[in-house]
Amino acid sequence: MNTYLRFISLMPVLWLSACEEPPPLAMGQLESDRVELIAEVNEPITHILVTEGDRIQAGETVLQQDSSRIDTRLDQARANSERLRARVEELQNGPRPETITATRAALREATVERDFRERELARLSDLGERNLTSQESVDTARKLLATATARVEQTAAQLAELEAGTRPEQIAQSRSALAEAEAMLASLDIDRRRLAITAPIAALVDSLPFEPGERPAAGAVVAVLLTGEQPYARVYIPEPQRVNVRVGSELPVHIDGREAPVPGTVRRIASEATFTPYFALTERDRSRLSYVAELTLPPQPERLPDGVPVQVLFE
Repeated sequence: MNTYLRFISLMPVLWLSACEEPPPLAMGQLESDRVELIAEVNEPITHILVTEGDRIQAGETVLQQDSSRIDTRLDQARANSERLRARVEELQNGPRPETITATRAALREATVERDFRERELARLSDLGERNLTSQESVDTARKLLATATARVEQTAAQLAELEAGTRPEQIAQSRSALAEAEAMLASLDIDRRRLAITAPIAALVDSLPFEPGERPAAGAVVAVLLTGEQPYARVYIPEPQRVNVRVGSELPVHIDGREAPVPGTVRRIASEATFTPYFALTERDRSRLSYVAELTLPPQPERLPDGVPVQVLFE
């Protein structure tokens, strides 16, 4: 009888325990921000300088692609740039003094020739008036004088051009051509440096899809990096708990394989719900809504692996 009465007295407690709802739970997993390094050109990989799991610093080279093709183009661009630079210097310096001296001597020679032809024409014209020479000889002398006079004018013009120096427009054109060549050289140098694929930030090497000797296509991912000292917890906050969670809130994060929870700090929470769409909302569906949140974790002795399930219990 006493045993029966004792059982009857415990029934309300057992009923309440069976009907008690479990505390709200947010499920998720550990994740890291991923940085994908891509190959910009279709060149073979010559060296891979890291291995999966390595921690690398910003600016550290991950892999190197073959640069033979672009090195040839760089040599060509450097030669063209040097040629145009020499041309600019030549125009700025103007004609050589020796060239001006030689042209002056040619002008004196042409003047002497012209004066001789003038005297020869005068002599033959006088003989022609006295019928002592033919008209043909006079015409020939006149033609030779015209040729000598034209030569004097041409040489004088050449001397004037040399003494005036180079036109400013020619120097400006040469400088523009040199600037264009140097810009092309700088562009090729940038392309050359991009064949050495480097880490933009400090990160953990997650995967290296290619091996040395392979030729990735332009735009192909050649390395995947994981950022941060630790992954963060990406969880889905139930809709009834959303009002109590904000950026900066601290929540206990239970990680599979760890007995004690670790404190997590909410760094971001979505403003829009997921799963149940807005057009299907009813009172019954309200509790099925959830909001994606990201929680930063405190430093750990070792980096936690990505993909491990986590839970957040709302006490």
